[in-house]
Amino acid sequence: MAQTCDQSDVLRASVPNFVEYMSAERGFSAHTVTAYRRDVADLLEQVGEEGLTTESIRAWLASARQSGAGSPTVARRIASMRCYAQWAVRQGLLETDPTLRLQTPRVHPDLPAVADADRLNSALDVLTRLADDPLAVRDLVLLELLYGSGLRVSEACRLDVSDVDLARRTARVLGKGGKQRIVPITSACARALQRLSTVRDNDGALLVGARGKRLDVRVARRIVHDFSAGFADLPDLAPHALRHSMASHTLEGGADLRFVQQLLGHASLASTQIYTHVSADRLRSAYEKAHPRA
Repeated sequence: MAQTCDQSDVLRASVPNFVEYMSAERGFSAHTVTAYRRDVADLLEQVGEEGLTTESIRAWLASARQSGAGSPTVARRIASMRCYAQWAVRQGLLETDPTLRLQTPRVHPDLPAVADADRLNSALDVLTRLADDPLAVRDLVLLELLYGSGLRVSEACRLDVSDVDLARRTARVLGKGGKQRIVPITSACARALQRLSTVRDNDGALLVGARGKRLDVRVARRIVHDFSAGFADLPDLAPHALRHSMASHTLEGGADLRFVQQLLGHASLASTQIYTHVSADRLRSAYEKAHPRA
């Protein structure tokens, strides 16, 4: 028993080194490091005489479920313990990995709302006609980039004037993980950008706030919400809903899934399959055209 207690103490004392490993060697984000450290420390505080075993981890996960934790939280806890256990085995702190027999629950993410294509385009047409000052034109450009090109709101706010090629109607986007991609911009977005260039300097940030500094993501989110609130036939929209609407409408228009994957900047096609959905009407239409007995 004393030996097990000693092992538990050693494991608890190893948490700061594990945090350093996640930050320095794995390059995890600060958010992920904080979440994993909290999970590991919480479990190790509850380790009893049996030590860190598959059963003790399962009991910890069951306790979380009883407390109301959903599948995403449980999945993250398993991920954090797998990361720690693999590291601890390499460090000689554990003889075997107790997480090998754990099964991660399937997570079904809630998809954001998708705006009706006709209603959304009509609303954008109205805004195009009404935008008669620099800030209104900026808002129009933001909305066209989010819906027309499927940019993440952070990507749109990071754009510089030099990232946009109006002649080719493309934009150079810095996405997740510092990966760059070239996305097309719509003719409507190009026209809005031309209007923006008449009221803006031709260098620095593409989208700026009232004081001339780069547009803040929080302000951009508010712009999108205010836009949708101005039209009774639109749902309350967040920037991500415009990105999702672009993907859904493009797929429904017949685009290939891999084309949409490239537009969205997804590293894996599976991410695009989860993130987008094909309408029942399009699925039925494709089935009737393809199946010999349909």
